Amino acid sequence: MDAQIPGPMFSKRPQQTAPKPEPKAGIAASVIGLVRRRPAFAVGAAAGFFVTAAATALLAAADPHAGTPAVRIALSAPGAPAPPPGWREALAPDSGQTPVTTDALQLFAGQPPGQDTQAPLPGQAIITFPDGPPPGAPSADDRSPLTAAPITGLTAPGPGGTLLPIVGADGKSPFQAYARPFTSNGKPKVALVIGGLGLNAKETRQAIEQLPPEITLSFVPYADGLQGWIDLARANGHEVLLEAPMEPKDYPDNDPGPYTLLTGATPADLTGKVDWLLSRATGYFGVTNYLGSKFVTASGPMGVFEGELRQRGLAFVDDGSAAGAGGGIERASADKVIDDQLEGPAIDQALASLEAGALQHGQALGSGFAYPITLDEVARWAQSLASGGYQLAPASAVMTRR
Repeated sequence: MDAQIPGPMFSKRPQQTAPKPEPKAGIAASVIGLVRRRPAFAVGAAAGFFVTAAATALLAAADPHAGTPAVRIALSAPGAPAPPPGWREALAPDSGQTPVTTDALQLFAGQPPGQDTQAPLPGQAIITFPDGPPPGAPSADDRSPLTAAPITGLTAPGPGGTLLPIVGADGKSPFQAYARPFTSNGKPKVALVIGGLGLNAKETRQAIEQLPPEITLSFVPYADGLQGWIDLARANGHEVLLEAPMEPKDYPDNDPGPYTLLTGATPADLTGKVDWLLSRATGYFGVTNYLGSKFVTASGPMGVFEGELRQRGLAFVDDGSAAGAGGGIERASADKVIDDQLEGPAIDQALASLEAGALQHGQALGSGFAYPITLDEVARWAQSLASGGYQLAPASAVMTRR
């Protein structure tokens, strides 16, 4: 007895014997007979076959993605620079990620895997998007790289063989040298700083590669491979800030780390900690606070901090908690923290508030953290900012000396 599969669609049914059909002549035999009876038809059929085959070949050779959105990216030209120092360490795999390989390192430098690193790959690559570019993807010519750091004449020896920023002999400051160039188009300017970068590799890469280059990125000084991250950000057109951990009101319950600037420290101790922080990398145009609700209101310690920045030609951007601070340096204070509430509608509302402030005052500055939802919302928001009558600007473009 045959096994039965339960269910009406799969139950076996008795097979019925059908009468065998009469054999038919083969297709080839039929065609040969037709050719013999009608030679003129044969000539026409051959011509039609040739035209059809030629058309098919042309279609196969054509671009299958014709008419779809595309991005054209120039590949490395001869003399392509080596990957930035610290790049491999910066992209070290965190849990569950694929380790960096030699082939990946060569691809970063614009060379095919397995090829001599001195032999660059010529030409261009074209990436097509059948459904249009993904949200937040920049156009190919958005990301002109900023000048590689360090710039000659703007550094001096720092602690442990590191480098510290200084004002150049010609008077040029790191603020001027490392800020992203900006030309106003007369529309209200909206600037945004996204911070907390360098600790989480995935979110740091997302911020660098998906956010528009006009958005300023700030990095945690304790991050491994910090210089590699900063170099990668500048290669993607982003200007960069370095975060200074400062004493909050609930310290030590809320402890920003071993190099936190404390209100009870001596001037020498503060200077030593600031020098350590500033020597962690090069290529940043200024410093921003991490926490610091107590430190920024202490005039003495804050004066030591501002004096160090002034001496080294750096700017200071705060999250809004130090709006009254000055110190004779380039300054800006955020008008709004956009992700106090980690919900898409709340972040959208905060960004709309920034636009309203820019419309009223001519410019506005926001700050946020590299939460995944923040990065996604900011990328979508930035796409339509220009069409709304605003100009996205780097933070350095909305600063004043005070």
